[in-house]
Order: sequence, then C-alpha cells, then structure tokens
Amino acid sequence: MNIAIVASSNGNQRHRILSVARELGREHHVTIYSRRDNAEGKPRTRVAPGVMLEHIDVGPPRGLSANDVVPYLNDVGAQLMKRWHQDRPDIIHAHSWTSGLAAVAGAKGLDVPVTQTFHTVDTAHQKLERALGRRANAVIAGSGDEESALIRLGVPRHNIAIVPYGVDTERFQRRGAIATKGSRKRLLHVGPLSIERGAHTIVRALQGLGDVELVIAGGPGPDELDDDQDARSLRTLAEQLGVGDRVTLLGQVKRTSVPKLMRSADAVVSVPREAVTGIVALEAMACGVPVIASAVGAHLDSIVDGVTGLLVPPDQPARTARLARELLWDPTLRTALGYAGADRARSRYSWERVSQELVRVYEAACA
Repeated sequence: MNIAIVASSNGNQRHRILSVARELGREHHVTIYSRRDNAEGKPRTRVAPGVMLEHIDVGPPRGLSANDVVPYLNDVGAQLMKRWHQDRPDIIHAHSWTSGLAAVAGAKGLDVPVTQTFHTVDTAHQKLERALGRRANAVIAGSGDEESALIRLGVPRHNIAIVPYGVDTERFQRRGAIATKGSRKRLLHVGPLSIERGAHTIVRALQGLGDVELVIAGGPGPDELDDDQDARSLRTLAEQLGVGDRVTLLGQVKRTSVPKLMRSADAVVSVPREAVTGIVALEAMACGVPVIASAVGAHLDSIVDGVTGLLVPPDQPARTARLARELLWDPTLRTALGYAGADRARSRYSWERVSQELVRVYEAACA
C-alpha cells in the first residue's frame, strides 16, 4: 500500500506520526508530507526503511501557528496535487484540520480516499472540522472521549474509527536502568507545570501523605525554572503547605531519561483536566509502574480502574491523596497494577498494534 501522510510540524504530533510511520514502513511505502518549518534539511529524506519525509517549500521556513499557516494552504495543496499526480497514493491520512484542507485540495481529481485525524477538536474552527469530518472517508479518533466530541461536532458515527495513541514498548518497559532515589516513597509527575496539567493537585495531595516525595519533570530547562511563572507558583504552594522539602522540580528532562525516571517511582500521578493522548499514563504502565490518573479523555480507555491503574476526578487533591496512600502502603496492589498495566500497554497500545489497526481503517476506506 502506498500511504501518504500530511502533517503539520507540531512536535507532539510529529513524534507519534514518525513512530507509526516507521511501523507501517515495515510492510508498506509511506511518505510524510510536511511544510518546511526550518531552512535546513534536504527536500526529501529517508527517515526509516520504507518511510520518506518530503518537505513542501511554501511560506516562511519557520514554525507557524494553525491560523498563520492558513494563507499558504492553497499553495501547499497545489504542491501536493503535483506530486500525487506523479506518484499516486492509495490512501491519504491528514493530521489536523489545516493538513486536512491541504490534503483535500491535493487529492482533487485523483479519486483517492482521504482519512482524517484531528487530535483535538478545535472550538474556533468547528465549521471547518465538521465539513472535513463529513467529507473524509474515515475520521480516526484516538479515544472514545474524542469520538463523542466528533459526534457532537456533527461527524457521522459510522464514519468514525477509534485507533488509540500508542506507546514505544521497546523504550518503555519494566526492565532497564532506574534513576537514583532515597529512602522515601516517590510520586512522579511528568509534563507541563500549569494548573490545568495537575501538578498543583499533586502538591496539595502531598500534605496528607507523610514521608513521601514528589518529583516533577517538565516545564522549561533546569536553568530556567527560577524565571518560569508556573514553576514559581508550584514552589510557593509547596512552601505554603509545608511540603517544600519533599518537592523536587527537575525541569525538562531528556526523553531518553524518562523511562528510568518512571521506573524509580512508586507511582506515577497524571491528573490533568484533559487527556487527549494520555501518553504519560501509557508510558508509566508500559514501565510496570502503577498509575493514578484523572478520569478524563484517553485515560478512560487505557485505564481499567482498580485493574490497570486508579482513576480520580481532576482537581481533587484529597481523593488523590487517599488513593496514593492506599497504593503506596500496599505493595501487593502496586505489583498487581504494575503487571496488569504493563500487559495492557504491550497488548493494546504498542506501535505494532496501532499500525495494524490503522491499516484496517485504510483498507476499509479503499474498499
């Protein structure tokens, strides 16, 4: 199968798209088309066996927001049409509404099915997303919660397929190096430091957890934490609550260091108000580390409450503390959740499984 992927230059999306493309490239020919966002690099690059990355030289060679890229979409579509007339794909997969507009323009007259992933429903562009969702041969949602949002948007239910966000089960696994730690039990938060992402909730929960430390990995680099408003807010809150000596802010850590940091934790707590991908919880599960996660978004699919992890409403520090207390002082429960979580991550969320499900969607769209 000749698969064309149209993607923006968003960092989070790019990592997932490349991971899926590498897996698809084992058996299919994959080309990723993306508007050039920097002045370096070749026009066409082989990024993995069976996978090519083609830059489209339209607009300024720098990263642009969705709104700023709109004036260039017609030209991007024209470039795609030219390339696809020379090398006709069997299926087109657009990521984001801007990529969807470009893909539809590029596919005009080719009679090639177009599939669409939005990643998140953008309330500011609902009319465009509704039109793209109805026009696409299939709309791919990452979770049941996203499927519901698409249905509310007006996308026909029968046109939606759920393919979850995956996790690198080779990098994130039970065995491997473990970051150093002291004698205290450790909770870990990985991700941004804003209130919406849940770190403040965990700091508040720490009040009721005795001799437990909280390690927070995320935000700006370690040297920039003192100037970061969210980091200062977290430190101030910890001092006010009397837990400042048990909260450590690491700042942004290298992605390669995340698995060993997760394996050093007694539990990973991921309690954002929204969880589009739920990737932190998935990575912790793959590492065999028990997870306490907010009962929202993708967490509702990936975590079976009480079996592969524990769910709690967001912004509930007291309930979060109660669950953490039960988990931290019950090694049997931690072990059971860890093994069950790792098994679910491997069997349901590996890139191999995700790519297989995508191919089934592609084949149905082609049929």
